[in-house]
Amino acid sequence: MISPTPPTPIEADPAATSDRLDGPRVAVPADVLARLADSGAEVSTDDGHRAEAGRDWWPLAIGWAAAGQVPARPAAVVRPSSTAQVAEVLSICSRAGVPVTAAAGRSGVCGGAVPVFGGISLDLTGLKGGLFDLDETSLLADVAAGTFGPDLEAQLRASGSGYTLGHWPQSMDLSTVGGWLACRSAGQYSTRYGKVEDMVIGLEVVLADGRVVRTEGAGPRAATGPNLTQLFVGSEGTLGVITAARLVVHPVPPAEGRRAYGLASFAAGLEVCRRILRRGATPAVLRLYDEVESQRNFELTGTCALVVLDEADEGLLAATLAVVDEEAAAGGAAALDAALVGRWLEHRNDVSALAPLWRAGIVVDTAEVAGRWSVLDGLATTVTGELARLPGTLVASVHQSHAYPDGACLYFTFAGRAPEGDESAGWAEDYYRSAWDALTAVVLGRGAAISHHHGIGLNRSRFLPEALGAGFSVLTALKAALDPAGILNPGKLGLPSTHGAVPWP
Repeated sequence: MISPTPPTPIEADPAATSDRLDGPRVAVPADVLARLADSGAEVSTDDGHRAEAGRDWWPLAIGWAAAGQVPARPAAVVRPSSTAQVAEVLSICSRAGVPVTAAAGRSGVCGGAVPVFGGISLDLTGLKGGLFDLDETSLLADVAAGTFGPDLEAQLRASGSGYTLGHWPQSMDLSTVGGWLACRSAGQYSTRYGKVEDMVIGLEVVLADGRVVRTEGAGPRAATGPNLTQLFVGSEGTLGVITAARLVVHPVPPAEGRRAYGLASFAAGLEVCRRILRRGATPAVLRLYDEVESQRNFELTGTCALVVLDEADEGLLAATLAVVDEEAAAGGAAALDAALVGRWLEHRNDVSALAPLWRAGIVVDTAEVAGRWSVLDGLATTVTGELARLPGTLVASVHQSHAYPDGACLYFTFAGRAPEGDESAGWAEDYYRSAWDALTAVVLGRGAAISHHHGIGLNRSRFLPEALGAGFSVLTALKAALDPAGILNPGKLGLPSTHGAVPWP
């Protein structure tokens, strides 16, 4: 029997739940189900398993769940426990034309794990072997894709003299290695360790027809043609299914330092962050909050909070913090109690308010984008302004969460409630769509990236063709070459589907 993966905010009631998204659903014939079971993978058509597999942490889907609906359920949930079983399952589904939506922790917030055309949900949490191998000399770890974040980190820290991946996404407790790679995940310590695409040097991937390929990973760098590893990283299960990865790890750092400052404006804080990175300092955490979020998170008024945390060898730590202190002082920052960093650490993964807000009729979501330093201030101001102008908006705020020498990630939060007297059933969806349209139009107009680490999934699919421009035809050609039957996560990344029109938006 398939056991549940970590839950979404509102548990599905299989007896009362209906599918919210209209569209064609591909059933799985009995003979195909029998062949899938013969592969050795667990197969379930249980209503509860199907309902849970029909959604992820997409906030709009959380709102639907409050009304007893899921976006779209698969016909069956299949959980393999080995790469060979994944290969056999994909081979069977490819020959039968059955859609396959790969999923694991289902912690994504863009609807990427929603099986919009039915078929099967491929539950990869059975690939949970953790570390296959740890090369302590080369600082490389071979890891099963279905391994959850805390399990991997515990294994690394217990191995040899103690190691860490340095990857701490907000979804740490709910997400897996394969999910990180499929969506180009970012951890909260990314300024020190990089995003997950900076940590992976090789993959094991199963293609749509069941072939198993292994990419790169033989050395620290290679000139052996295009980097096929990065082809599959970020492809969100549309080009292949990641089953294992070779990752770069680090010795657990011996020292840690913390700082907190208050800035007169968000623009002034961005300039301080830019100058820190420009000098080559890479504190693990460098997070800047506008006045709204400074009050919400730290109960500070009239200031923009900057929290800094680094971990490294003592000499490197001291040098990094010296740069931070110098640039903060030069930027007119006021020193604040470093205990604010501890407060951030205690609450950084708390999303408990999400479901209650949707139940109360408040539409809420976040959007993370990335841009060059030269456009960030204008981008922050314009996006929050456009969101604030939408009828029903209660709040629009921003913080800077991941920084690099050439730019940073801006993380927007917006919330809205139907204006008094507007009782239309579709208001929430209309507002949600309008908010995303407004903020994405600004991001594209400023030449910024429409996603930094949440990915594209279903929610952002309509924007990807414009974001990639002529490059979108290359992605479409890759999809057709690697998955000619169109079975892998159809309806995502804005790609055309062989199963019909995509039912959102």
